[in-house]
Amino acid sequence: MEAGKRYIRDIFSGSMRLEIPFFQRSYVWGEPQWERFLDDAETVCASDESYFMGSLILKQKPTNSASSVGNVRTVVDGQQRLTTLSVLMKVLSLKTGSTRSFDRQFILIDDTPALLHNRNDEAAYNRIMKLESLDDLEGADGITRLYRYFKDKVDPEKLNFDKICNLIYFVGIDLSFDEDEQQIFDTINSLGVRLTTAELLKNYFFGRNDIASYEENWVEIFEKDEETRAYWDQVVTSGSTKRTFLDLLFYSFLLVKVQENSYGVTAEDKTRYSRVEQLFGSYKSFIEKYAGGDRSAILRDIREYAVVFRKAISFDVLTEELASQAGIDRINVIMFALDTSTLLPYVLFIEKNVEDEKTRNEIYDYLEAYVMRRLVTRQNTKNYYHLFSDKLILNRVLTREDLVRALADGDDTNSRMPANEEVVQAFHESRLTNKYAKGALYLIESRIRDRNMHSTSLLGIDKYSLEHLMPKKWRNNWTFAGTTAEEEKRDQILLTLGNLTIITQALNASIRDADWATKRFGKGEKGGLLKYAEGIETIYEYLNGDVWDEKSIYKRAEDLAAKALEVWKV
Repeated sequence: MEAGKRYIRDIFSGSMRLEIPFFQRSYVWGEPQWERFLDDAETVCASDESYFMGSLILKQKPTNSASSVGNVRTVVDGQQRLTTLSVLMKVLSLKTGSTRSFDRQFILIDDTPALLHNRNDEAAYNRIMKLESLDDLEGADGITRLYRYFKDKVDPEKLNFDKICNLIYFVGIDLSFDEDEQQIFDTINSLGVRLTTAELLKNYFFGRNDIASYEENWVEIFEKDEETRAYWDQVVTSGSTKRTFLDLLFYSFLLVKVQENSYGVTAEDKTRYSRVEQLFGSYKSFIEKYAGGDRSAILRDIREYAVVFRKAISFDVLTEELASQAGIDRINVIMFALDTSTLLPYVLFIEKNVEDEKTRNEIYDYLEAYVMRRLVTRQNTKNYYHLFSDKLILNRVLTREDLVRALADGDDTNSRMPANEEVVQAFHESRLTNKYAKGALYLIESRIRDRNMHSTSLLGIDKYSLEHLMPKKWRNNWTFAGTTAEEEKRDQILLTLGNLTIITQALNASIRDADWATKRFGKGEKGGLLKYAEGIETIYEYLNGDVWDEKSIYKRAEDLAAKALEVWKV
């Protein structure tokens, strides 16, 4: 890697081709960026001082000896700026009659533009580069609109061709053909619109001569229509990390693939490939090192897994009534409502390799019990990657019986199934985050509810709020005659599951911290628990009592634990 100042005269030198990846996204800059770019250029020409335009990442590309251009670089980062700059210079040269100067720098010896554009923009860009006069060009694409903007706005009195070429510079990073551009790209702050891992992979898998393969294996699966694009662009948020469904597919697929014994991937490489921030580099390494460089075979497998992924993996269940029986919908809720997407590689593996729905659901039944028992008992999840992305896939655990054996085989502290007594104790003592508490109560509710006996339907988990029956600020409106130690004990117990419930709408602030009678019945037009917990079997019967205290919380925790042991039976 080499880095340093790169003036425009060095970048557009008439002897180097800059190639934007053929399947890169279209040019996306608009008027705000064009206006700023033009202002910057005018400032440079007025001040005669060097001007920094941002970063530019170019990667050396192996060239064909028969090519008329010997130096070809792929544009990793800088597409928007280079496109804008070259169109600006073309318009300026036409307005000032300096087209020979333009051609010497921006046109190569074979009469083609020095900037070779992507598939979507190539025709529009080349048309502008070949103009001999300031013609009126029609077109709604971004580059044609850019040309029209500069045609109207460029003032030749304020711009100087040579000053722009000699004073505007970038921080240029030049990579050799075997260096990992993603690692560099992801650490550079840029004015441009950032690429995703999926876009980098798209341009790794397909070249300019791979149109048919691109249409079949990418467009048909990921970009067929707006509905398809919207599905794959959905964003999963886990902690501070955000990833699209498309990136999740690529990540999960690779973790499944490296476990196939036929590839013989080393343990060290499996660990390296699991780092999501290095996913692009991991794909290149895996394909070259273990798959014999056969990108087409991996593409075919990705296509098959993508079809399976889209059929099974969904956010919709978070807003829709959840099935009472074990199945993929309940696993989706656990993965996406409870931030346990570490299950995804194993779930994708099951969906791809277990054809019988009954067998799949038996696995999911035990998987739900395992994850939720560990969640309510607050077990460590650090081993989940090893378990769900390594052990279960490597050993081809594809039945409930195999899953039971595999989990029983695990280390006592890291992956064991919590016993019944621990679950019961957890309902009395565990203080879960609101998200986990709501999830646990919702999953129990969705299994025990007799849907035929209710006039109110079960909503999706996202439609419920979590409510403390005895409020955290109980001292404001609840009487208590206990000791200081008993007060502290009350502060602890009100955070446990026995004192928590899901309701269909958050209570008004004036009701939330009110006394028990007001919380139950509401006040004026402001509804209370009886209104917003109607039909919720995990709480409704408890709302008939005139008192809610520690004994009530203990009794409900006992009942909830008994229900949990039925729902998450092992």
